[in-house]
Amino acid sequence: MFDLSTWLNALALLLGFGVLGWVISLVKNDVSIVDSMWSIMFLIAAVSYVMTLDMTGPRATLILILVTIWSLRLAGHIFWRNLGEAEDYRYQKIRRNNSPNFAFKSLYIVFGLQAALAWLISLPLLAAIGGNGPIGILDLAALILWSVGFVFESLGDLQLVRFRADPKNKGQVLNSGLWSLTRHPNYFGDFCIWWGFYLFALSAGGWWSLGAPLLMSFLLLKVSGVAMLEKDIGTRRPQYADYVRRTNAFFPGPQKPELSS
Repeated sequence: MFDLSTWLNALALLLGFGVLGWVISLVKNDVSIVDSMWSIMFLIAAVSYVMTLDMTGPRATLILILVTIWSLRLAGHIFWRNLGEAEDYRYQKIRRNNSPNFAFKSLYIVFGLQAALAWLISLPLLAAIGGNGPIGILDLAALILWSVGFVFESLGDLQLVRFRADPKNKGQVLNSGLWSLTRHPNYFGDFCIWWGFYLFALSAGGWWSLGAPLLMSFLLLKVSGVAMLEKDIGTRRPQYADYVRRTNAFFPGPQKPELSS
């Protein structure tokens, strides 16, 4: 079920959360905190949908549980990763490109934009939570796809944290574990998670929310995910060129053999 007032209510909450993050960023002089806020925005949207629509059925409950697990895990991971670090180099570049007056501009360039994107991408959550259809085989497929995505995202993050924690790996490229199957297991995991949410929505009759996972896929592949991360990583890590040659960019697959000397 599509309820415009419910969706707009979530937008108001997300924009308010974005303003709060913006104020904190002014104190810290660091807009990187928006990365930790990103997944929390979807939890805010999901809770808003459940409470506004007063939905307590099995699908609504399951969606809320899954969003909570994914959201808190990802936010906690990013918060811990960035703790004590300088502003992310991507945001430093945005800051330079939008100076002077970036402090004010960041309200809409960074925080407002993230809130608006989260609002749009949350449509499958609204559809799944608001649907009254019975749980079916499509919901099982959705749960399986979501679970695959969660494993790739969380285990990929864990493997990278452990790799970076070893001083011997400084400047090296992680090419084992899930990182031997895809150069971006965390992004691929996020891709599966959001297509999983769309399958839940589809099962509830929310075919109209298709634009949300398509938008998320576009962001992951062409904007803030793979494309942005790989734009200059080759210059910072010379070994990355061979890693690119041998390893799939996004969808998992076996590595190609090393070149013979």
